[in-house]
Order: sequence, then C-alpha cells, then structure tokens
Amino acid sequence: MLKGLPAPIHGAIMALLLFVNTLFWVTPLYVLILFKLLTPSGTAPRRALDRAIAWLAQSWSMCNIMFSKVLMAVEVEVNIEPQLNPKGQYLVCCNHQTWNDIFMLMYAFGRRAPFFKFFLKQELIWVPLLGLAWWGLDYPFMKRHSRQDLAKNPALRGSDIETTKRACARYKGQPVMILNFLEGTRFTAEKHRRQKSPYTHLLKPKAGGFAFALSAMGRNLDSLLDVTIAYPGGAQGFWPFLCGQVKQVRIDVRELRIPDEWFEGDYEGSQPFRAGFQRWLADLWHEKDARMAHMLSAEGTSATAKPD
Repeated sequence: MLKGLPAPIHGAIMALLLFVNTLFWVTPLYVLILFKLLTPSGTAPRRALDRAIAWLAQSWSMCNIMFSKVLMAVEVEVNIEPQLNPKGQYLVCCNHQTWNDIFMLMYAFGRRAPFFKFFLKQELIWVPLLGLAWWGLDYPFMKRHSRQDLAKNPALRGSDIETTKRACARYKGQPVMILNFLEGTRFTAEKHRRQKSPYTHLLKPKAGGFAFALSAMGRNLDSLLDVTIAYPGGAQGFWPFLCGQVKQVRIDVRELRIPDEWFEGDYEGSQPFRAGFQRWLADLWHEKDARMAHMLSAEGTSATAKPD
C-alpha cells in the first residue's frame, strides 16, 4: 500500500510501475505485430496471431489492475448482471468522464470477456508505445473532419461510416468486445451547458456510429452491454487517480436485448428508421442518467463482484 505517501510520490511510483509494465508486455507484442504484418489476412495463422496479441494485451491490463488493488486505496464496486463469455461478441455502450474510465473498464471485465476495442482519433496512432499496439489490436482509427473540410469536400462526411463498417467486418467470427463512448467526448459542465443536454449527468448520445456498428456486427452479437461508471467523489484526471485522490468508483453492467429492427434498417437513408433509433437510444440514456444518480448517492450499487 502506498497510503500515507505524499500525493506526488504516490503518483510517480504508480506511473513508473505502469510504464515498466507497458514496456514488459509491449516487447513481445511488437514481435507478434511484425509477424502479423507478414501474414495474409483471413488466414488461420493471422487469426492465431490476433488471439495471441489480444492475450498479451489482456495480461498487460490484468497486471495494471493488480498494482491498483495491491498499492492503491481506491474502493471499486462492480455490479455485473450478465454471465459473460470470454469467446463471445459484445457491443458495449458507456458514459465517459475521464481517462480513468478505460482503466475501470479493464478492472470490471478482467478476463471474463474479450479484451475490448474502441474507436480512436487517427492522431493517437503516434502515441509512443501504445499507437502501434492499438494498430496491432485492430483498433479502428477515425479521422475527425472540421465543418470547413466537410463544406469543401462533402464526400468526407461518410468516411467514418465506412471505417466503422470495415472494422466490424474484420471482427466477425472472432471474440470481440467493441466499446462505444456514445457521448463522443468526456463529460464536463461546460460541454453539458453548451449542449443544453436534457440529462443531468450525461451529454447527448451520438447515434450514428452506434447504429452502423449494430448493423455491421448483426445477429452474431451475443448481447449489448450497457455500462455506467460513477465517481461519488467527483471525476478526476488520470494523474490525480495515480496520486490516490480517487477514493471510490462504482461500475454497473447490465445486458440489454437489441430489438430486431435495429439490425435491418438503413440509418443513413431512412428518416423514420433514424428517428426511431434515436428515440430508443434517448430512452436508454434517460434510464442511464437515473441509474447514475442512484450510483452517486449513498446507496450505490446493489452488488459487488471482483474481476477474474
């Protein structure tokens, strides 16, 4: 336990441990990625390499979680409703407040589900150590276009949709958990005010990419997982988290049935389908907002589970 140490020293020790852990696992990961570059896609050896790369990434995350459990005084309550399959296929929607959310998702799911993938801004491919690792893990990289770019070249408007479709097509037939932060950005009071969000604790969800992921993955999905993360003491950045200033986190995971009609419709081309999907998602977000209010209260979550 690092409890009692000055916050900067606490944070420096944790940061060093996470950095060394990343170096340890990224070395064999890069070796496998090199072989992956030389192996034709769609072949049995390529699929075996993908499984091995995912195993290394999950092992890296489990070591990070072990450090947090042994050395940090953060209390994490995890309520997971469904029985998950490490070889299954899941689509995950989650609220987003801080970089700590990703750490907490690793904590919640452990090895009980496939290692998650999420959509990244294209610029993040240049992040030292992790950029190439994300590429090797088949994380889709999305290029954000400004309004000026779209005005000059309207064809760019559908580029992210095509990226979503291509990524989800690659995931068919393999264990995968696709993570969507539907708000599209981290929650702040300023963003909430500027959006005029109808929710108390959430920003407005963005439906388009989520609808395309549902359509692309199709009925192969085992289920949709709705994840809500709450920080009763207030959401903080990753450095305060490493410094031990985040004392309590609550995570709730529930399984949702995906209505059949959302697999078949045309979100881009059918206005009635688009409106119906957006209403369904708005209802889901109102329920999440109420759940989050309860999780931030004294009662918290109803059950606690530990990661495998």
